[in-house]
Amino acid sequence: MLRIRQVRSSADPAIAEFGRLQRDVYFDAQHLIPGEFIPRLLEARGGARLDFLLVAEKEGVLLGGTLFHYLAAAHSGFSSFMGVAAAARGRGIARQLHAARFEVLDAAAERPVPGIFIDVTAPERVASEKIEAERRFGYEPSDRRKVFQALGFRKVDVRYEQPVGGPGGGPLTTLDLLFCPRDAETARIPTSLVLETMRAYWTPWLGSERAEREVAKLRSRAGGESLALVPANG
Repeated sequence: MLRIRQVRSSADPAIAEFGRLQRDVYFDAQHLIPGEFIPRLLEARGGARLDFLLVAEKEGVLLGGTLFHYLAAAHSGFSSFMGVAAAARGRGIARQLHAARFEVLDAAAERPVPGIFIDVTAPERVASEKIEAERRFGYEPSDRRKVFQALGFRKVDVRYEQPVGGPGGGPLTTLDLLFCPRDAETARIPTSLVLETMRAYWTPWLGSERAEREVAKLRSRAGGESLALVPANG
């Protein structure tokens, strides 16, 4: 029987297994949080960001997992990674992990969160050699987007850039920002939710001054008080 559980101990052997899963199923592991860093994330308690790891196991074998965060200042969730072992796909494991994420986030927030953000590869803006690299890991990039669409994610209709990670240390422009609203009928979200989420996500990484500059750029690109949610696989 499949078991979804939250990893609470930094000494849990599932952490190392999750790290291997990341490397096994994702073609560009340099952009993921390495498994060896996860224990210190889980040990941190309180503060503006809470980090969580859920794993899906059957008979002691790890079949899937997700690393995600509650951003208290924005009252939102942000997913760093969710993956399922190739041999276990098609069994609804990702859907169960995703539902469990909402439960964990609601408990952390002590009230329902409006949704979960994630940034994902935009296939149309990725070099052909990276497309081929992802195919070698058993995924068509467009299929990954279909999975997110099926889980309830939609693309936030704004040009999204990660401030670092691109050519020459510049911005990474090959990603889209997706959002899974709690209410599947949601067609637009407040721009402020996006800005507060990215400020909370970027500040520990970039420092407050750089994060504020990047949020200001994002606000300028957004241009209004709300942003449309459009199909994730479009």
